[in-house]
This record gives sequence, structure tokens and C-alpha cells, in this order.
Amino acid sequence: MILANGAWRDREMGLPEAEQYVGKGLVYQNPFIYWYNHKNEKDYHGPRYETPDEAVVVGGGLASIDVVKVLQLENYERALKARGIEISMHELEKGIPAVCKAHGIAPEELGVKGCLLLYRRREQDMPLAQPPDNATPEQVAKTEMVRQKMLRLARDKYLFRFQDRRMTTGIIVESGRMVGLKVAETKVEGRKAEPIPASEQELRSPLVVSSIGSVPEKLSGINMNGEYYTFAGKDVPRYSAMDRVFGVGNVVTGQGNIRVSLVHSQKVTKRVVDCMKGSDGNAGAPVGSAERQVASATEVIGKQIEAIAPLSDDQVASVERQVHTLQERAGYTSDYDSWIAKVTPPDLE
Repeated sequence: MILANGAWRDREMGLPEAEQYVGKGLVYQNPFIYWYNHKNEKDYHGPRYETPDEAVVVGGGLASIDVVKVLQLENYERALKARGIEISMHELEKGIPAVCKAHGIAPEELGVKGCLLLYRRREQDMPLAQPPDNATPEQVAKTEMVRQKMLRLARDKYLFRFQDRRMTTGIIVESGRMVGLKVAETKVEGRKAEPIPASEQELRSPLVVSSIGSVPEKLSGINMNGEYYTFAGKDVPRYSAMDRVFGVGNVVTGQGNIRVSLVHSQKVTKRVVDCMKGSDGNAGAPVGSAERQVASATEVIGKQIEAIAPLSDDQVASVERQVHTLQERAGYTSDYDSWIAKVTPPDLE
């Protein structure tokens, strides 16, 4: 069995009492983005969110770039509308400066101060791009340059503000509502980011959006170590409580980057399948290489898989019946394309 159910729950901010103010000055990225994607649909009945100017986003990954983009699009759309200019989100998404120029307006004339993105490490550390496996120092340096370029392009396009080396240390509450954060500068050494003593400041904001990552759903019967399932092994992640259960994608990595999840899923699944075929998939790899180490690990797994008794026809049929029952319960009663057509809102933007 391979767990590929992803990591979709927002990681809590980890600040004392912060969770008491969800919906009262604090919003998490996943419901916020879901609202934005569906807010104009006639049948949307979920929560709705304000998008005030000068909001603060705590994050640093690709998802946080989506959040700041939403805030900027909403604020500039309102500002342009106040000038009598009706513009769609799709047009603004091409770039705020370009849209303003097309209408003979400088962005600063609209009075939008812009949201602020905070990141605890350096801008070149942002997980916007990943180096290859076993990267050389030159490849790491190139990846850092790519990250900085991606950030610069996003800022040029959506005009948000950014501060790196900033860590949230507390919240500011007034009249039962979160009205800002206590933020300290950080000292960054490798992957460690430690707050610098006596550097804490108050940062007031009408809205705080937490975008610090996602964690897997809690499943009954699955052991967890903190926020994650107990997988053992980096190259072939195996659920520690069962020899025949593996994990792929961000249910293991915790990284929301789709490309990272795709590559991880392909690698792990191929190795598991190779084991089932009786091949380690690494023929010809030099002894002592990383590939050979992986082959050694998969050889052990392969022997365990070979010892599994095959399912009978009745057992296979039983599993298929259970799957179909669950699919029907979720409204999935035909092929994928037909299901997508059925559940896609007619007014989806």
C-alpha cells in the first residue's frame, strides 16, 4: 500500500493563544485560497474573508506567494474600481504595473500600500525552487540565485513588500481580536534561524495570514510523530509500524511544491515496483554510490514483498467492492472526466 494522500491541513502558527483568533484577525492559507477560488460562484456557501490593505503574510514558500498575490489583486482591483476602471482578476494577474500603465495610471497613485510577506530565513533560502539530489556547491548557489530571481519577478509583478530574517514571537490582541504580531530579527546559520536578543518589534496589521506549510490529515490507526506520519527511510519511506506500507509526495516531504511531490512519487513508486519485479532498478551502479545504497535498502524490502501471499480472486473482488462503495459515497459513479464535468461549477472562473 502506498499513502499518497498529501498534506493539506494548515500547520499551526505555534504562537501561544493564536488559535483563539482564527477568524478574528488570523486566517490560514488553505481556507483563504479556497474561498478566493470559489467566492464568485453562485453556489458557494463557505466562509468569506476580508482582504484589507497592509495585511501580513507569514510564510516564504510557493503557497505564500499565492496568498500575497490574492491580497494584491483584491486591493488593486478595488482601487481601480474606485477610479471607475473595471478590471478582471485575469487581467490583473498578468501584472499590476502593466495593467496600470495601460490605463494611464502609476500604481503608486492608487494609494495601495501593499501586503507584507515575512520569512524567517534569507531570501535565497526560500523553498521556491529545489536543487537536484546530491547537489554540488555550484548547483546549490545556482538554485539560490533562481529563488532570488523568482521572488524578484513576483514582487515586480504584484508589488508586495518583503522582509526576510523575521521570526514571529507573539501576537498582539486588542478588544478580542488579533491586531498584529511581535516579530524578531533572526540570525541564520545553515538551516537554523534563531531570534536575535532585544530585536523584537510590534508589527500591527488588520489581517494576518499564516502560510507556513501543510501537514497530513490525522488518520485513525496511523501513528504520528508530531505533525507527520512515522515514516522511516529517506529514499524509500516506509511506514514504521507496517512493513508493506509506503509513502510518496508531500505526505512524506511536507513540501507543497507540486514538482517536488511528483518527482518524489515517481522515484519511490519505481523502487517499490522494481522490488516487486525482483529488480533493484540500479544495475551497473558503482559500489558504494548513493544508488547502490538505495538498492541495498530496496533489496530488503523486495524480499519482504516476495514473501507476501498473493490475493485470491475473491479477495480482490472484495477490495474492489469496498473501493466502489467509497467512490459512490463520494459521488464518483463513472469515469474521471465525467465526474469532473459533473462537479465543476458552471460559473467557475
